[in-house]
Amino acid sequence: MRGGPSVLGIVLAGGEGKRLMPLTADRAKPAVTFGGTYRLVDFVLSNLVNGDILRICVLTQYKSHSLDRHVTTTWRMSSLLGNYVTPVPAQQRLGPRWYSGSADAILQSLNLVHDEQPDYIAVFGADHVYRMDPRQMLKQHIENGAAVTVAGIRVPRADASSFGVITPARDGTKVERFLEKPADPPGLPGAPNQVYASMGNYLFTTKTLVDALQQDAEDPDSAHDMGGSILPLLTERGLAQVYDFDGNHVPGETPRDHGYWRDVGSLDSYYEAHMDLISDHPVFNLDNRRWPIYTHPGGLPPAKFCAGGIAGESIVSPGCVIRGQVTRSVLSPGVSIEEGAVVQGSVLHDNVRVGRGAVVRGAVLDKNVDVPPGATIGVNPERDEELYTVSKGGVIALGKGQIVPA
Repeated sequence: MRGGPSVLGIVLAGGEGKRLMPLTADRAKPAVTFGGTYRLVDFVLSNLVNGDILRICVLTQYKSHSLDRHVTTTWRMSSLLGNYVTPVPAQQRLGPRWYSGSADAILQSLNLVHDEQPDYIAVFGADHVYRMDPRQMLKQHIENGAAVTVAGIRVPRADASSFGVITPARDGTKVERFLEKPADPPGLPGAPNQVYASMGNYLFTTKTLVDALQQDAEDPDSAHDMGGSILPLLTERGLAQVYDFDGNHVPGETPRDHGYWRDVGSLDSYYEAHMDLISDHPVFNLDNRRWPIYTHPGGLPPAKFCAGGIAGESIVSPGCVIRGQVTRSVLSPGVSIEEGAVVQGSVLHDNVRVGRGAVVRGAVLDKNVDVPPGATIGVNPERDEELYTVSKGGVIALGKGQIVPA
């Protein structure tokens, strides 16, 4: 932010993403494809860059090759202006050990902070789907003189065990308690069936974060996690405040997709978030040109429909060739649907091929899966359970290049 406060962006992208298996068997969770042409990490990076936070470090660790490659080939900023988005792998700067938690990841990367000497540090997660203008959160943080501000969103109380839960004080801004994934948290005043969930996005004054990380590192009983360790520590000192995500507005948003945020940490939530994209008036609209989500352009030709191929209520990416029938699906670049094939309610990653007469329903197929002619996925539940990963909600998932029997 030229002429304004200096902000360093730190994106936590080292997550293993076990609940997204098999999609994370060969890649870090933030590198998982989403919405046809994007990677999950593109959403947080686009929000930061659109919001004028232009010096960003992406901390990686778990199976990070495809993530590192995507960031370095896609996110090229102006070196003339000193801007950058750079992946930072685990470097063992504090000894021969890997990161033991998200807070430890930042502690081991404090050389980045010392080099930049920013006024503020934005610590954002790398695997959520949303639009957000971080400048509005920063404005509140500065005006309130907060040490740390955490972005919060209302979610059903029944889902609280998946999130850090914020209990706001009576003023609605100060954080009274911060509980990491509680089993039975209290509801909100006036809304007992809802809680304030942490979005995993934090703004710190630099000194506050550095001091908290160093104190946490000395605690042998700590999990060294941002949500589980650092936020409770600062909350106990009365230093934490909450930013209500519902008050955040981005250019080009619609009343329907305002305040949209999804944690796509499980196969079911990942699948449901894709279904949010495909209606005529989508719950989350990818086509917002005033607050774009950026990704690598790919250089492929436009999608082609031939031999009577059709697609309805679907996203069809460049390089696809459609000869069969596609409905309520999301197709990544290079997907091929042969004559007589039927794809319904599915998410197909790069270069998936569905052979002549094959049927794919309610499935997520990772890249390079080849469905043989006449094969079926999502037709025989018992057979699917034997051959593939099936989520609690019934989503069928195949890993990268997984063999499909004829």
